[in-house]
Amino acid sequence: MVEGGFRLDNLLTTAQLARATYYYQLKQLEKDDKNKELKKMIQDIHTGHKGNYGYRRIHLELRNRGFCVNHKKVQRLMQEMGLVARIRRKRKYASYQGDVGKKAANLINRQFEAAKPYEKCYTDVTEFALPEGKLYLSPVLDGYNSEIIDFTLSR
Repeated sequence: MVEGGFRLDNLLTTAQLARATYYYQLKQLEKDDKNKELKKMIQDIHTGHKGNYGYRRIHLELRNRGFCVNHKKVQRLMQEMGLVARIRRKRKYASYQGDVGKKAANLINRQFEAAKPYEKCYTDVTEFALPEGKLYLSPVLDGYNSEIIDFTLSR
């Protein structure tokens, strides 16, 4: 008799399942998970890095911690546990689209070398994305010897 008061042989014939298959599956359910420690380490790494690590980085972290495991096994275990890395989308640069103003005339005409100092000076803005926020660098270069005359940093 099985739970519910039904005979096992009647259930197996109805389900068209062999007795050996039933007992094999029952034994598999009772087996200890051989990847229990590895799954715990994967879960700890994943939560420790706030879900940003995928299977590749977790595999490297496990190797650094002394575990010798294949990256495909890490990927398979993460899929079984439902762990997915959070994908960070890179934002496209969007400059200010307000009133632009007048377009300056092209006085340089791609002739950047100068005959004397301070004859031609150039500037540009470079954006650095840091964890604390964005940082902007604007150097002023001399066309004579490509020396940085001045620079400005701002947030």
